[in-house]
Amino acid sequence: MLKARGGRRYSLVIYKIMINRWWPAVFTLGLAVLGMAWVVRWRGFEQWRWSMLAVIGGSIVLVGLFMLTIRKSAYVQPFSDHLRLVTPFLRLNISYKRLHKTSSATMGALFPPSSVSRWTGQIIGPLAKMTAVVVDLYAFPISSVALKFFLSPLFFKDKTPHFVILVDDWMRFSSELESKRVGGSEPTGPVKRDTSILSRLPREK
Repeated sequence: MLKARGGRRYSLVIYKIMINRWWPAVFTLGLAVLGMAWVVRWRGFEQWRWSMLAVIGGSIVLVGLFMLTIRKSAYVQPFSDHLRLVTPFLRLNISYKRLHKTSSATMGALFPPSSVSRWTGQIIGPLAKMTAVVVDLYAFPISSVALKFFLSPLFFKDKTPHFVILVDDWMRFSSELESKRVGGSEPTGPVKRDTSILSRLPREK
């Protein structure tokens, strides 16, 4: 079977923004707990007290470092017969047969302040003028409940089947996606199915 050729990987801005916002706070909290463990030990408290604090602090520091390493691991990548969407907890191939159309709009227009929570609005604020590509689908490749569990709410502007894709170079991504979708070679073997770590979950009807 002819292997689909992959294009450029485009980092998902939403994940970079969210992780860049949280990993310093998590890392600093871990250091603070480690400092507390040192103080408890210096004051002569029982070993189990400072040991427990040290383990907790060290674990939090590791979580902060892990968040730092995965901040660029979320991306989209056009292939000749599907669009790949990857996040730290989900890997999804979206067949072009599911793709209805693509359009573009600013994040501020897609998520007006009156329609989102205060916490979401704080994330949208710096991104309001950035342009996102909206990929409208005939149907989701897997259950919408599962998708909304594993993906940020900022991937969905309403309840229709679609994905809001925010990357740094939206024009290049949109152009490459359309080029792959229209001009991509058809596989010579069996039709490629959507695959992901959740492929066995119920599909949308």
